[in-house]
Amino acid sequence: MDIGFLLKKIITFFVEPLGLIITLFFIGLLLLFLKKYRLSKLSLGASFIFLLLFSYEPFSNALVKNLEEQYPKYAYNADIKYIHVLGSGHNTDKSQPISSNIGDAGIKRVLEGILIHKNISGTKLIFTGYEGDTNTSNAQMNANLAMALGVNKDDIIIGKEPKDTMEEAYFTKNIVGEDAFVLVTSATHMPRSMELFKSLGLNLVAAPSAFYKKEFDGYMKVPNVYSLKNSQMAIHEYIGILWNKLRK
Repeated sequence: MDIGFLLKKIITFFVEPLGLIITLFFIGLLLLFLKKYRLSKLSLGASFIFLLLFSYEPFSNALVKNLEEQYPKYAYNADIKYIHVLGSGHNTDKSQPISSNIGDAGIKRVLEGILIHKNISGTKLIFTGYEGDTNTSNAQMNANLAMALGVNKDDIIIGKEPKDTMEEAYFTKNIVGEDAFVLVTSATHMPRSMELFKSLGLNLVAAPSAFYKKEFDGYMKVPNVYSLKNSQMAIHEYIGILWNKLRK
């Protein structure tokens, strides 16, 4: 794996909710062992507060909602030739059907791409994404699902090399040039993706999928893992957006 890419993943882990909470907790334990009781209490207390905050539904929902409401759902009416479905997580466990090999967000992205393809004749689907810790690229896994659902192999373009959104953008730029195309990705990921793709001068329309926001139904909520997961996902995107701005 590319050292720079691995380093980026490691740094990101420590500033996202789960990594931050774990880091503060173990620092607190270390300080306790060193008999730095005041600092230990501060660190352990901070880890507990962050755990409650990021697991609290109204807070995590606000983080997600701010990202997901920036682009409306696709109207299936643009005059386009290409549909780019961004990669997501997958596994290659042969004991599972392909519908289980691909993660929840990935399934929704592929389905949205297929729906657009079926509604606009003459379009081609672009799938991108590297193999990760498996022996098959995410692009190929998504393409396999699309073909299993009736998409013609000749209407699919596979990019096995891109490891992140910027690399996916460069891959598609070499294919579409100045032609308009639809970009399909998770609703939380869409703002950062659109910013990256537009920075390369690409002409695209957003088609967000995999929404996780909920309608507000009060503040009396018990912290839960689902909300922590949503906070993790949202903070990952905010960090990515900030990083893109700092690189300009």
